[in-house]
Amino acid sequence: MFKNKYISLLGFAIITFAASAIGGFSTKISKEPWYSTINKPSFNPPDWIFAPVWTTLYIFMAIAIWLIWINPNKTKKIFYVYFSHLFVNATWSIIFFSFHQIFLALINIVLIIFFIVWLIKLYFPLNKLSVYLMIPYLIWCCYAFILNLNLYLLN
Repeated sequence: MFKNKYISLLGFAIITFAASAIGGFSTKISKEPWYSTINKPSFNPPDWIFAPVWTTLYIFMAIAIWLIWINPNKTKKIFYVYFSHLFVNATWSIIFFSFHQIFLALINIVLIIFFIVWLIKLYFPLNKLSVYLMIPYLIWCCYAFILNLNLYLLN
């Protein structure tokens, strides 16, 4: 795919942030006024926190998969799992903000968490740093699951 390792890092960053762009676009055009009208738990973070957190997580994801890419022992399976995971990740915002389907978004987060755990398991024998880069993402998605569950219960 990419011969130069730094070009491949850029390629993985672009692909990874494309998922972010899809989610961000659907959030921007569909969030309001609906999101302002639903009941939120007391631990719902302020809106401004999401952009820096997700930007950091997408950077970590891109670096993690790139470290696998440059590993000579990599397998194609890891990349199928990674790109499938990005697709599921990108659809959460569409399901939640565009379709206003809180319960389906909750199921989507469960799938995202499943994919993160699977990726961590696949990364583990190849690159420990890739594993560590996925841990904040896993923690954030577990928090998002709890938040999404409470949004469902309150609405």
